[in-house]
Amino acid sequence: MKSKTIDEINEKIANGKANIFTSQELKELIREDSTPNFDEVDVVTCGTCGIMSGTAAIFHLDVFEPGLFKKAKNVYLNGVAGFAGPCPNEWLGSIDTIVYGTSHSKDDNSYGGGFLFKDIVEGKDIAIEVESTDGEHYSSLITIEDMPTAQMIGTRMAFKNYTSFVNPSKDPVSSIFNAVAMEGNFKSFSFSGCGEINPLQNDLKQNTVIAGSKVLLNGSSGLVIGNGTRSSEVKPNFMLTADMHQMEGKFLGGYKTAEGPEVFTSVAIPIPVLDEKILNQLMILNHDIPLPIADIRGRHLPISETTYEKVWNNFDERPIFHINDCIHCANCLVEERCPTFAFTTVENDNNQNNKNVLDGSNGREKNLDTEKCFGCGMCAYSCLGGAFEMNTGSVAITIDDTIHNVPIACRQSDIKRAKSLTSKLKDMIEINEFKL
Repeated sequence: MKSKTIDEINEKIANGKANIFTSQELKELIREDSTPNFDEVDVVTCGTCGIMSGTAAIFHLDVFEPGLFKKAKNVYLNGVAGFAGPCPNEWLGSIDTIVYGTSHSKDDNSYGGGFLFKDIVEGKDIAIEVESTDGEHYSSLITIEDMPTAQMIGTRMAFKNYTSFVNPSKDPVSSIFNAVAMEGNFKSFSFSGCGEINPLQNDLKQNTVIAGSKVLLNGSSGLVIGNGTRSSEVKPNFMLTADMHQMEGKFLGGYKTAEGPEVFTSVAIPIPVLDEKILNQLMILNHDIPLPIADIRGRHLPISETTYEKVWNNFDERPIFHINDCIHCANCLVEERCPTFAFTTVENDNNQNNKNVLDGSNGREKNLDTEKCFGCGMCAYSCLGGAFEMNTGSVAITIDDTIHNVPIACRQSDIKRAKSLTSKLKDMIEINEFKL
């Protein structure tokens, strides 16, 4: 069997002679019957983006003057609770704190850790509130530049895909697995996972991606610490870490669900093609990857199954907003439901990067922020006037000999962001900014 070493591949990269593909490029070549052979592939960059509830961050907040208080008891960043410590930092005025991406703000039910992390990475002012152990309260505004340490820790990331959900019952069910309470009687379908481009789907036995492997986490070079919590041979995942100072806000953020805000992150991992066995694993396509379907009231017992081909192949990654079809609803369901606040009503700022429609009743605009858009599909599913065009497909589910054609209403993974990060990683490798 032919083989290569990491050193040999790194030397080819340094000399500009390495053959590097993104996973989406490789998969398209396979579908076109133009599959490259072993000698023609050195590295494949794989990626995923989606809700990853195990995301947390460790901050050192260099905020207050030494001697102001003894120790911090409670800490809030934009209203999101952090756990003070573990270092007590007596009398230093600086605070160590751990913040969960799934924590909710005490001041705003729609804001949480994921939205906070995005605001921090983008350099925005962050309101710090501290209650000391002696009951005194202190506040300040800081940015990421005032955080000597801002380290993201993912306790469960880059899963080998997921379970999908429907609601067979009559009543709506509130869950983190849908942007709004999921309607009953098989009216909508929710899923996560990036299928054939997912890193662990392309390295099932973890032959190349192991503890110490380098990754790109939200645009920042990071490391695989090891396997994450609840990881198993059947459903593996990674524990990852990276410096938030180097992250890009477009790759992470908050995502509203029926149970409150969650956090989404993006991961790209290079797979060096060291032998033909590794190359063969990279041949997997969406039609080969099963996607279990579960009752949203309990994900432990799948009721049916589909494949990632049925939810990703040939479907739209982003909506098109048809301005003239907006009927100016008094209570816009799209604005109410959009998980990332990508569609909002704002004052007219003539922003040419957004798709706007003038609201004739108040002179303000409906704004679709294409940078914030997650491609979830809730806009097209919810818009009463049909102003959003997006083909997300449907899934046929057979229960007791009855076929239910269920529309895909909510994606909790973003294939477009995942592809963007795999492309960024490829570019970084090619210019020697990221070494295997």
